[in-house]
Amino acid sequence: MRPLVTALRLGGAAAIVAAIVAQLVRSIENTVAAGDDVGFVLVNFFSFFTIESNVLAVVSLLVGAAAVAAGRTETVGFTVFRLVAVTFMTVTFIVYNLLLRGIELPQGQTVPWSNEILHVVGPLLIIADWLLAPGRNRLEWKRVWAVVVFPILWVAYTLIRGPIVGWYPYPFLNPTNSENGYLSVAFYVILIAAVMVGVGAAAIWVSRRRERWPLPARASA
Repeated sequence: MRPLVTALRLGGAAAIVAAIVAQLVRSIENTVAAGDDVGFVLVNFFSFFTIESNVLAVVSLLVGAAAVAAGRTETVGFTVFRLVAVTFMTVTFIVYNLLLRGIELPQGQTVPWSNEILHVVGPLLIIADWLLAPGRNRLEWKRVWAVVVFPILWVAYTLIRGPIVGWYPYPFLNPTNSENGYLSVAFYVILIAAVMVGVGAAAIWVSRRRERWPLPARASA
């Protein structure tokens, strides 16, 4: 089991990194061809919650793979990090498939296979990893607040920066896209925040079903 979990985590991390790089290269190519500011596009690219969530997922998978390969049970701190990653990736999956699928996002022309990995395959892999991989700790309910700290800062950053640079990562965060302006934005922010807390609480509930998944013993030489 140990080699299988390690291989799946490493393979998943590699797939997500490849998807991020492919979309980044495509965005830079489009920017250069249009004669636009590459630096501005780079900042925009890494301002997408999807990209940030997938970066967290890569870190979670790589650190988790190293822990399993070494036979170490993860610390509570790392389990909380995994909680954040699985919550963000699950919300990415939900929001994309309910609100954004079929909409051309403003990072430039999307790479189809990359788009599917970042919004569908990656999230499903992280969810499966949370449910099935060994070493997970039993988390206290108060840990749910860990999943809302970064999104609050991200929303503040997005809504402050948006009017200044004239760019928003997602159409539902742009108040000019609705007659209701910021009221519409507030509705979506509150709705997604509620979904995020719900997903985080569900993930904690899963962790509390067992004290922890045991790691299989190392095979003796």
